[in-house]
Amino acid sequence: MAAEPNQIDIQDETLLAELGYKQELRRNWTLMNNFGVSFSIISVVTGITTLFSYGLNTGGPASMTFGWIVVSVMTFFVGLSMAEIVSAIPTSGGPYFWAAILSPKEYAPFLSWLTGWFNFVGQFAVTTGISFGCAGLIATAVTIKNSDFAASPAQVLGIYAAILISHGLVNTFCVNVLKYLNYTSIVLHSLGVGSLAIAVVAKAPTHLTAAEVFQHFYDGTGDPGWSVRASPAYVAICGILLSQYTITGFDASAHLSEETHNASWNAPIGVLMSIAVSAVFGLFLMLCLLFSIQNFNDTVDSTTNYGQPVFKILVDVFGTNGALVLIALIIICVWHCGLFSLTSNSRMMFAFSRDGALPRFFDHVDKRLHSPVRTVWLAAFLAFCLSLPSLGSAVAFSAATSIATIGLYLSYALPILIAVIWSKNFAKGPFDLGRFSRPVAILACCWVLFITVVFCLPEANPVTSQTLNYTPVAVGIVAIGTLGSWFVWAHRWFQGPIRQLEVEFGQPEIVAEEKTAAGPEAEKESKI
Repeated sequence: MAAEPNQIDIQDETLLAELGYKQELRRNWTLMNNFGVSFSIISVVTGITTLFSYGLNTGGPASMTFGWIVVSVMTFFVGLSMAEIVSAIPTSGGPYFWAAILSPKEYAPFLSWLTGWFNFVGQFAVTTGISFGCAGLIATAVTIKNSDFAASPAQVLGIYAAILISHGLVNTFCVNVLKYLNYTSIVLHSLGVGSLAIAVVAKAPTHLTAAEVFQHFYDGTGDPGWSVRASPAYVAICGILLSQYTITGFDASAHLSEETHNASWNAPIGVLMSIAVSAVFGLFLMLCLLFSIQNFNDTVDSTTNYGQPVFKILVDVFGTNGALVLIALIIICVWHCGLFSLTSNSRMMFAFSRDGALPRFFDHVDKRLHSPVRTVWLAAFLAFCLSLPSLGSAVAFSAATSIATIGLYLSYALPILIAVIWSKNFAKGPFDLGRFSRPVAILACCWVLFITVVFCLPEANPVTSQTLNYTPVAVGIVAIGTLGSWFVWAHRWFQGPIRQLEVEFGQPEIVAEEKTAAGPEAEKESKI
């Protein structure tokens, strides 16, 4: 017989207390809500629309299609390992908290610090990629309606700031409404995007052949392109950024676990459902768009495609007015994606400050609004700052997406690797891969290492100040800053996640010291 909702809530709060925390956030999210947030943040229409030009120029239709399939499969392996961990450790902290729990206590503070800061940067970088992309779409839509208008970088930045403010206001004053916006987002990203894809391919006057989609390799990375300077394989591998960036952000299901009923089961299922459903929807949408291209050269040419090939396809198929209606649907979907990305950011940052890695000023939930207001606006501010290089760089957007992808996936992989190395510290939860746990985890870590190297490579030729991929510079700054701050001063005071309840009763103790290899029953005996 299934447990009553109140009984499940008590179990959730008891498990959270065993991990050292009291219930501060309102726990009223279901499996569908939890899935919906990750599904909305992945938002296949966001990634595919904003990076479609990148995909066409970096490998073309063939690389986009097969790259999506490969990335989807490999990302699902990453998701399986993450789901297994979040099932055992369902807290808002997510990856950095897992790193502390799973590692030996002498290494727990350092590994938690390292994981947390990569996740921290990846969090607001992905919001930059989403919402800055939304600003670009709005500016392009205006250009389609008024051909005399051409948005300057500063104007796009202004639109972006307005979008971030709207997201911040909703996350501050409308927490109770987020659940219902979540339902709206699920409908928009499933029925809405599905209907759009069917309408495009059904209305298109002509279609590309299967060979033109599945066998057409295109290199628009320069003159000569990297397929000449290096090899076609190099271009195709770089092209997987479109797919990998799109299927990113599913750790939101973990960050919202403290607000989810039956989190030990619903959070891991939310992770896997969001990856699987997004993979299928994304492939369907991409194929519908690719088959509906009317003239490939015009679609890939930045002087004739409005800077957004997807918009060019829609205008060719539906005309200006019809295209603008569908473009409005896409922009609304992307807005929802950015909204819930900021929601996830704020929860991670709140947990990080709760454990002392950020100033205590940010360890605050407004009792009246039931929102971590300070971290909501911290996330918005940092996301805005990361967009400033767009004022002087032609590749700033793709670099922001690379930073987001690398930062998040490194933070996913570190606790997975820790669980492989120190497997005795891993007391499994209800979701258990059994004997497949270790090989799946190793495969996931190898994939993350691979994409980390790939997304630091040059994307355009020749490499100039305008085309430089500053991802390795940004990631290097994060790595040096994280390691440098640790060895200079943070190692003196950061102990890893703190048992909040014991601190309040005057007995501070880091969570890492409470973990045990004896399993969940032994953990339940620990004094809270």
